[in-house]
This record gives sequence, C-alpha cells and structure tokens, in this order.
Amino acid sequence: MKREKLIAAVKEQMPERRWLHTLGVMETSVMLAERFGGDPVKADLAAILHDYCKYWPVQEQAKIIRENGLPQDLLDFDKELWHSHAGAFIAQSQFGIQDEEILDAIRYHTSGRERMTLLDKIVCLADYMEPGREFPGVELIREEAKISLEKALVVGFDSTIRFLIEKGKRIYPLTILTRNDLIQQINT
Repeated sequence: MKREKLIAAVKEQMPERRWLHTLGVMETSVMLAERFGGDPVKADLAAILHDYCKYWPVQEQAKIIRENGLPQDLLDFDKELWHSHAGAFIAQSQFGIQDEEILDAIRYHTSGRERMTLLDKIVCLADYMEPGREFPGVELIREEAKISLEKALVVGFDSTIRFLIEKGKRIYPLTILTRNDLIQQINT
C-alpha cells in the first residue's frame, strides 16, 4: 500500500490528538534513525502504524490476541499493552507488511523486549519523546537521546515503571527484562 493511503487509513482510526502524536512519532523516528544509523524508511513506516489499534475497543484487541497466537499473558496486564501486538498483527494481515523488523518495532513499542533491535529502540524511544509529549522526565529522555538510545530508553522505562507503581498497577515482566537488558548493554 502506498504511504499516502496508509497514512489516510491510520488517521481515520484515531482522534485528532492521537494523530498529532503519530505525526510526532513519525518525525522523531526518522530523526533518531538518521542520528543513530537506522533505516529512516522503516522507522517512518513502523511509526505510521505503531498506534493503529490504540482506539479500537479493548474487546476487539483482546479477541485478536486470543485468536491469533499472540502472547496470552498480555491479557493479564494493562490494556495499554494490547494495541501494540494487535497493531502488528493488523499491519501484517490487512496492510501486507511482511518485514519482521517493522512488525517487531510496532509489536514492542510499549513493553520493549530483551535484545531490542535498532529499529525497536528508535520507535519505542520516539513514542516516549515526540515533541507533543509532556510528562515529568520527558526532557531528560530527550537530552539522553542526543547521545544514547539505551540511556534514553532506561529513563523512559524508569518513568513508566514509576507511574505503574504509583497507580498500584502490575508491571508487565517483559518491561522489567527490557530495562535490565538495556542496563547491561550500557555497562558492557
């Protein structure tokens, strides 16, 4: 599917505020790809699709997870995680995206994963720090992103983990494993 048609399909799935976020993630992903030697075309495509299912009914997201061999443990954790896996499935099944690197960047942009690829890191970090984001600590993420994807992501995951703790929510184990893996990468 041509980029323009893909953009139109994504835009109609979300409110204007989320579309502006998606535009920010697209811009930031390309910038990070250029800064850190990634593929800006893949970064742009993954960013376009990263929140495709974000505003779908949670029942529909859960159904996609249940019926298509996606990680069932997601259903035991915060619903905010579900759209990434559902979105990767839809990107492949409805939009014909076959590049596993792009699909993984969509799939893991919320939780991260151990041994994140460069594209995974770029899209995940862009989602944290795009220009429209405003939350305590986002400026530190942006500062760290000038020199290190890994350090910036640790700051981002620390922020997410703190938020979940403050809200009394469970933390998806893959997020903890991701943070630990990034710390190990920084320290080696």
